[in-house]
Amino acid sequence: MQHFPIFLDLKGRTVLLSGGGEAAMAKLRLLMKTEAHLVVFAPEPSDEIVAWAAQGLLALHPRALAPADLPGAALVYAADEDAARDTRTAELARAAGVLLNVVDDLQNSQFITPAIVDRDPVCVAIGTEGAAPVLARAIKRDLEERLNPRLGLMARIGKAFRAAAEALPEGRPRRDFWSDYYFGEGLVALDAEGETALPAALDRMLDRHLASETSAGRVALVGAGPGDPELLTLKARRLLDTADVVIHDRLVPQEILELARREAILVDAGKQGFGPAMTQEEINTLIVRHAQDGHHVVRLKSGDPGVFGRLDEELDACDAAGIEWQIVPGLTSAAAAAAGIGQGLTRRGRNSAVRLLTGHDVKGFAEHDWRALARPGEVAALYMAKRGARFLQGRLLMHGAAPETPVTIVENASRPDEQVIATTLAALPATLESGDVAGPAILLYGLAPRARATAAAPAPARSETTLKEFA
Repeated sequence: MQHFPIFLDLKGRTVLLSGGGEAAMAKLRLLMKTEAHLVVFAPEPSDEIVAWAAQGLLALHPRALAPADLPGAALVYAADEDAARDTRTAELARAAGVLLNVVDDLQNSQFITPAIVDRDPVCVAIGTEGAAPVLARAIKRDLEERLNPRLGLMARIGKAFRAAAEALPEGRPRRDFWSDYYFGEGLVALDAEGETALPAALDRMLDRHLASETSAGRVALVGAGPGDPELLTLKARRLLDTADVVIHDRLVPQEILELARREAILVDAGKQGFGPAMTQEEINTLIVRHAQDGHHVVRLKSGDPGVFGRLDEELDACDAAGIEWQIVPGLTSAAAAAAGIGQGLTRRGRNSAVRLLTGHDVKGFAEHDWRALARPGEVAALYMAKRGARFLQGRLLMHGAAPETPVTIVENASRPDEQVIATTLAALPATLESGDVAGPAILLYGLAPRARATAAAPAPARSETTLKEFA
């Protein structure tokens, strides 16, 4: 992030603008929404700028900006649409130490003006650091359609009520009250009776929330999916947005953790096979303790919480402590890995069942029904199997599996750095040893990547995905 987004208090402060044409007017239309003292320098100002000055909306000087004008200014805009004049303005601003924006010149600007969705006092600023103005405008248009035009009105009335709402305990009780106002009873009152109904609605809501008992803590065991934030369920996103505490696995990417409420407590309960780890008992204790403190806890697990996620042990801990819980399933990594290689996990005439297996359990390498798995046409997705690949190969070959059985290694399934490596059962250990597979990987036994389309008809696959073929 090159440009750090902030909201600058301009009440009573001076903003200087050099320019009198279209670019200057575009900036002034935005600046006039603030409470700044606007001063424009333009030897030949447009009629519109002259009219604004006559209305007292800004001060106009029909001359060029001078060094004596800059002391005390908060911001300077260079909007002359002339390279020489804008360069002179920029030099004056830098010499005076005043923050500068050169209109349509990102390289020479010290700050940028974002696209804005205005629901005063609610303001949404959208910036792309100059990389994609069209995208910023599209986001602005989408938000304009989504945000209630009366949101600003509700915010202004709510702001005046904040002191009264401090009678509620800090934390969730206050958040629940304001959520009820903006998205529940307050919105209903506004729609039904108009602006005048809001103060009475706030009083009723406050009395009810003060009289209600503190809500008990609860736990949601949530699947984060394979890693692509777009594959997160809507329910999972909603729970992350309201959680007090998020206890997450190490495989949950930062892009998904960023979706949690900013004030939420994030706890890394990561485990790593055959390496240092927080014990399951410690995780159970964390979940129970935070819930008993009255928090809404999200136990965030990579993939689906019910697939090799120790789900039942955490549910047993909640039950023993009398804590309310819910399960929110997620897309398991096997499904994402199969999608990444263009294959179905089942196929008529090939396999009517698919096995989800783990490469190791708490006691070491896991044993399975190797004889059944070794039959032709069998398909299995093996989790946590990188370290046990040679053990897996030996067991399957011992029970009659064909050495040429395809095995596909999918690392970081669904993520931008997804890697697909096609090999065979005979070559599996050597392939893993020679390849750079550091991230979480699924082994798709019995499946090979579907042949890619020709260049004349490219498939819409992620360009970052790499496919390595091993003989």
